[in-house]
Amino acid sequence: MKNPSPYCQCLHFSANALARNITRLAEEEFAVTGLAPSYAFLVMTVNNKPGITAGELAQIMMLKPSTVTRLVEKMEEKGLLKRMKENRSTLVFPTAQSVVLQDGIKAAWMALYERYVKLLGQNEAAALTTEVFNAATKLDNQ
Repeated sequence: MKNPSPYCQCLHFSANALARNITRLAEEEFAVTGLAPSYAFLVMTVNNKPGITAGELAQIMMLKPSTVTRLVEKMEEKGLLKRMKENRSTLVFPTAQSVVLQDGIKAAWMALYERYVKLLGQNEAAALTTEVFNAATKLDNQ
């Protein structure tokens, strides 16, 4: 199939097109949780590791610390996370409300996975995920 875009050989263009498409799918699947995908992954991470530091969250989420701070603040306002200062660190904990959401978040994540595997094929989805993650990691270190 010939691509009509003259930019299809550009990584920036192609990666952004992929990001828009997978984000649309993720937003549709995570809508049942009432959370955007990035918030859902944040809540799931904190639920899995209560007392996680903001710095560790930034590493896991592959985001800048300031972005994590904004995300956590938003979830704190919604009553889904709480922050506590311990010495010079900020620790993030789940609330009872976020724990209740955990199964729904995991179900939405699985539904997203099943949806893109159906569209791409299992081997292709796994290979693409690995390649994209590896590229993101290499570029993040620049």
